Amino acid sequence: MHNRMARRVGLVGLAVAAALVAGTAPASAAPGDGSAYVLDVGLTLPVVGAVNVGPLAESNTDGPTTATLASVNVPGVLSTGVVTSEAIRDDATGVVHSEATVANVNIGLAGLGTIGAVEAYCDATQAGNTGGATLANVNLAGITVGANPTPNFTVSIAGPLPGTTLGQIVFNEQINNPDGSLTVNAIHIKFNALTVATGDIIISSATCGPAAPPIPLASGAGLWIGLGLIGAAAIPVGIVLLRKRQGGLATA
Repeated sequence: MHNRMARRVGLVGLAVAAALVAGTAPASAAPGDGSAYVLDVGLTLPVVGAVNVGPLAESNTDGPTTATLASVNVPGVLSTGVVTSEAIRDDATGVVHSEATVANVNIGLAGLGTIGAVEAYCDATQAGNTGGATLANVNLAGITVGANPTPNFTVSIAGPLPGTTLGQIVFNEQINNPDGSLTVNAIHIKFNALTVATGDIIISSATCGPAAPPIPLASGAGLWIGLGLIGAAAIPVGIVLLRKRQGGLATA
């Protein structure tokens, strides 16, 4: 009987410890992810056909966290100066920051023009995801846009004839992804003119979040796990004391 009682106490203690762990451990404790790249081209051009380049200079919070190219040249489409990207995570807090910058953009396709600098950035914190785009020295034919365009600011690309368009450009494109992350494309050019081009050009893209800091051992699930292990270790001691007490009563 004594042995059955001891086994029962042990099983109950282990079951309680397991329940504490299972009931409080989160589905995932991995920190948030982040990524960035500077250019992605997916076009179909007359005569030339498909032109697919990129994503270029990719970075990721899991590595490599930075990337740099001295220049980019996609013949007949565009050229750039120095391009860089970065995606970093603070493992102590789960905060993520991603950014992509492109200098001296010259968009030769359709004679769109030049931009001195393009940057996309985003941050994921426990308060949520935020991001934006910064432009400098914008000189695009017939297009007026500020240095910090509002999210998803869209303009049409004028065609050669009145009332016609070649496509559109979305500045500071912001996409809330199903996984809870935010993607910011500083410039997303969408061509839909068969005589010029069809497809997309993305310049400077950053993705962040959601933030998910590790769980410290001294709190949250880590605390319950620790208490469960302490309880499991204490069970043999309780069994010994119980046997001693029962043995003393029997002797008396």
